[in-house]
Amino acid sequence: MTARFPAAAAVVRWFDTWAGDPAAEGGDPRRVDAVRVLPFAVMHLGCLLVVPAGWSPAALALAAGLYVLRMFAITAFYHRYFSHRTFRCSRAAQFAFALAGATAVQRGPLWWAAHHRVHHRVADRPGDRHSPRLDGFWWAHMGWITSRAHFRTDVREVPDLARYPELRFLDRFDMLVPAALAASLLGLGAWLGAAFPASGASGLQFLAWGFFVSTVVLFHGTCTINSLAHRMGSRRFETPDDSRNSLLLALVTLGEGWHNNHHRYPGSAAQGFRPREIDPTLWGLRLLERVGLVSDLHPVPARLREEAAR
Repeated sequence: MTARFPAAAAVVRWFDTWAGDPAAEGGDPRRVDAVRVLPFAVMHLGCLLVVPAGWSPAALALAAGLYVLRMFAITAFYHRYFSHRTFRCSRAAQFAFALAGATAVQRGPLWWAAHHRVHHRVADRPGDRHSPRLDGFWWAHMGWITSRAHFRTDVREVPDLARYPELRFLDRFDMLVPAALAASLLGLGAWLGAAFPASGASGLQFLAWGFFVSTVVLFHGTCTINSLAHRMGSRRFETPDDSRNSLLLALVTLGEGWHNNHHRYPGSAAQGFRPREIDPTLWGLRLLERVGLVSDLHPVPARLREEAAR
């Protein structure tokens, strides 16, 4: 029935993202899947809740803390681990950090990694799904995510990940974890406000700042690597794409801004190739390595470090 009623099919995919392929339903596959991306629009509108909710130091600290923690889950695990396999970890740690990444509301780990692997294979050439060179800034930044063409998870790109049922579950039902986070923050804020009235906290406040604002800023911060990091900054290496290095973007994304370095050698757990190229994601991974949660961090080859030092 949903094949005859595309809007109904899109609603079903709010809850089960593997329920069919919207690009196969006819029409322009690059068209915005308006019903499916309605929650995406609601996420942005939810930021307006800060007006009735107000603010408190606890709410701002929560928003900042969740931004950093979830950005790390995206950069270290969705990107450097799931997409590029630049280090090793146990199955339990893999699931735990996939769960953390899922709270960022950037789809599931298989979807994220599958698209990113395609990007590296044809970066800024025909077939790249988010190239500012080919399709402009806004398409590269967020337009491609809203299109029907790029909704489906292509498990053929991630056979190494698709063999884990727990990762497939997170990918298929990618709204569950964000919904649980939102509900938890609402309850936490309500409890804190009741237990410690001087904090000025409330459930609505924690929902507004900790979930909506933090998540939207996190989303756009992550997407600057698709859009701005192919237009803004310097080029150390002559790669076939337009990737660039930017300190500003590295600060926003915990080290992902050294994008030209990354495109020159995506197999390294480090993206800063020089000592002064700050890479907080790498610092976090080294800390996890010390406590035994990850291992075998792939280094930058000596020849590339020498080339970068010139």
